[in-house]
Amino acid sequence: MNRKEITDELFRMQDTGYAELQVRTIPTADPDSIIGVRTPQIRVLAKVLYKDEGRDEFLKSLPHRYFDEMQLHAFVISLEKDFDKCVEEVEAFLPYVDNWATCDQLSPKAFKKQPERLLPYIRKWIKSDETYTVRFAIGMLMEHFLGDNFLPEYADMVAEAKSEEYYINMMRAWYFATALAKQYDAIIPYVEKKLLDDWTHNKTIQKSIESYRITDEQKQYLRSLKTGRRNK
Repeated sequence: MNRKEITDELFRMQDTGYAELQVRTIPTADPDSIIGVRTPQIRVLAKVLYKDEGRDEFLKSLPHRYFDEMQLHAFVISLEKDFDKCVEEVEAFLPYVDNWATCDQLSPKAFKKQPERLLPYIRKWIKSDETYTVRFAIGMLMEHFLGDNFLPEYADMVAEAKSEEYYINMMRAWYFATALAKQYDAIIPYVEKKLLDDWTHNKTIQKSIESYRITDEQKQYLRSLKTGRRNK
């Protein structure tokens, strides 16, 4: 498949109603760039393109014109099994990511098998000046380092990634809410000691209270820790 054939195929799957929804939910994306292809269909196309001889040409054709091409690019990279090749493609792609949806769809299979090799890259990405590179780094810590691989220093990295950017702080809150569900004893001090900015602190509590993985007793205690509220 060449570039034109890929774009034509995306337009063939266009759903204009879905495009209107995406314009509302992904405000940082250029509305004119959104074709409106549903995610399951893009995933199917990604599996075809991953094995196609036109794959490399497509991945090198950055920046893409359409949001849906960016989504397709993220899914193709996510299918790559070779770690070195995958991380090279991720680093080439991240500077062009300009919205939360594409950032969060990028979830490479290769990283899951070799998390220890991923850490140096996360440490670099989380210090980036690019909003979605930082968001991606936090997402990778959440995806690969909240289970058996967890260490408190990883939570420190997220706590120290202070920013005025909404999409970074939302991911920080998502990280800490997920971490509370998986590593409660290690993470609750970050909330008790108010080590996060007020917005991220309260958003972490909100997301935790909404989680079924947090016990009712824990939720009650977390409510008492919200900033701007007198603790009893």
